[in-house]
Amino acid sequence: MGETCGRNRILRLMKGAGISAQRGYRRRASYKSGELSMVAENHLNREFSVPKPNLAWVTDITYIRTHEGWLFLAVVLDLYSRSVIGWSMSDRINTDLALGALTMACWRRRDHAGVVVHSDQGCQYTSYEWRSMLKVNGLKASMSRRGNCHDNACAESFFSLLKKERIRRRTYPTREAAKSDVFNYIELFYNPKRRHGNNGDLSPMEFENNYFRNQAGV
Repeated sequence: MGETCGRNRILRLMKGAGISAQRGYRRRASYKSGELSMVAENHLNREFSVPKPNLAWVTDITYIRTHEGWLFLAVVLDLYSRSVIGWSMSDRINTDLALGALTMACWRRRDHAGVVVHSDQGCQYTSYEWRSMLKVNGLKASMSRRGNCHDNACAESFFSLLKKERIRRRTYPTREAAKSDVFNYIELFYNPKRRHGNNGDLSPMEFENNYFRNQAGV
């Protein structure tokens, strides 16, 4: 809200008010491997820090509970800023759902030739249609080892934030209500406003804008 305040003071005030930050899930340190993909190699190999936009994207699918049934959400994130550059929602978890998110990402990021697109080994991402979409757009497939969610930790982290900060174990009355709330979270809060530790406490949009301003010498 424009107020300047140091971290130590914030910590002291939070302790006094009995407030604590929401924390992510602890990683299981003993889990190290899984089956390699027969469709695409793990080119990303957990290199989640990249020096500029449009080098590596990650994608995944999650589900949201409604009284009408499940709503499935597919997202594509740019690893540089953790910005959600593509998303798609449907009552069916199929290849079209994944393709919808990737299509939006390609439309928003016109200069995407050679980008690594990392996913798990779900049937949506091993399908002929998905591989054809990658090839047509000059994208390079990368896949996690089977059963190893940590290979796609950044997408999992976004879903964790979405469910803790917006959904909070609620059940939406309709799929349309869920779609509207998820849209507002992504486009009106997460991308333009939510501060991210990976970005030096800047929002994904601010972090990328700073990059392009620096490149232009502004």
